[in-house]
Amino acid sequence: MIACCTYQLNLHILRFNKKYFALAVLLFIVEVLIAKYVHDHIIRPYIGDTLVVILIYCFVRSFLDTPVVATGLCVLAFSFLIETLQYFEIVKKLGLQHSKIASVIIGTSFAWMDIYAYIAGIMLIFVIERLIGRKLF
Repeated sequence: MIACCTYQLNLHILRFNKKYFALAVLLFIVEVLIAKYVHDHIIRPYIGDTLVVILIYCFVRSFLDTPVVATGLCVLAFSFLIETLQYFEIVKKLGLQHSKIASVIIGTSFAWMDIYAYIAGIMLIFVIERLIGRKLF
């Protein structure tokens, strides 16, 4: 007898949230401005990396009504994956080293400080969500 696994998509988690979407758009604009105009040793590398996980979190929450911690941890895992791909120089291995877009989106260099910035961003999300009264789990 063959067992068949079926997965049912919970449609109640799909919903559009204008506030999270507006925050995601605002953070995206801030990230672009940082990338284009800020060339320092603090804001661009650390604040930019902290904000990028918040941006991704807000974008995901724009469309999915999922628990704060679960969403935050998934975003953190995604960020770690991207950083790991940078460690293995995935942009170069894919032959995209001359693509400005690929280099900016994926990144080209691994840094432990990026990992810490991502963790700080997720922790900031947890604090803010808790302060505004959202359940974390």
